[in-house]
Amino acid sequence: MSEALQSLLDLLDLERIEEDIFRGRSRSAVVPRVFGGQVAAQALVAAGRTVPADRHAHSLHAYFLRPGDPDAPIVYNVDRLRDGRSFTTRRVVAVQHGKPIFGLSASFQTYEEGLDHQAPMPAAPDPATLPTGEERLRSYPHLPAETVERFLEARAAVDLRYVDDPPFGDFGTPREPHSQVWFRTHGKLSDDPLLHVVLATYVSDMTLLDSVLLAHGRGGWAVGDVVGASLDHAMWFHRPFRADEWLLYDQQSPSASGGRGLGQARIYTQDGRLALSVIQEGVVRVPR
Repeated sequence: MSEALQSLLDLLDLERIEEDIFRGRSRSAVVPRVFGGQVAAQALVAAGRTVPADRHAHSLHAYFLRPGDPDAPIVYNVDRLRDGRSFTTRRVVAVQHGKPIFGLSASFQTYEEGLDHQAPMPAAPDPATLPTGEERLRSYPHLPAETVERFLEARAAVDLRYVDDPPFGDFGTPREPHSQVWFRTHGKLSDDPLLHVVLATYVSDMTLLDSVLLAHGRGGWAVGDVVGASLDHAMWFHRPFRADEWLLYDQQSPSASGGRGLGQARIYTQDGRLALSVIQEGVVRVPR
């Protein structure tokens, strides 16, 4: 396991203050606020630690309410909304400086047999044939060295490989609002199912709005031609998967309007199983 991955796992290992109250800390991000994927992942950890081990996360729905302060701890308050025969529901509110910054509802289910079908996996190149994240980032001479280092530090725990140039790599001309990324952790994880859905939640906020930027030829925060932030985030966990094995993140944007952009995605295992669905809306504004 890489040192960066161990550091991330330590970050997600929340301190229990009371039975349903947890405390987490933050790490540096590519923007001067708490990374949305971090607070979503930590909130899911808090919810999962109040649920029986035989119930696995099948969905989450979340709102980003205020920018998080990376220099202050985050307190996660869990409400046990329902414990049914098959489903368990939790609500989590993340608080800083006495105010809620994030709210999440998550549902967990016992294993059941049932109807089974899925959308087919789209075509994508083998991740082993693609440049690493570091190779691709360092290949763009227009990116300031400081920006590159911040990206690399924020993503050091994850092997994340773009199929095509990301928005900040090739911008100025609109492209198809479709982006593909392969990802896996830099090292093996334990077999705890919650850990794998938490890691996927963490990574899911890194690139989902890229397709919005592609549609308008914008490079994003890295080049300063848009400002934005995540507004809400929803995930459905369809089938078991491992975050330490290659996952294809196939993303597209069906709409942008009113200063907001919508991204939707499917995440597949390398052998073609549909593991997750993701939808997120974010603020995407052109600076005046």
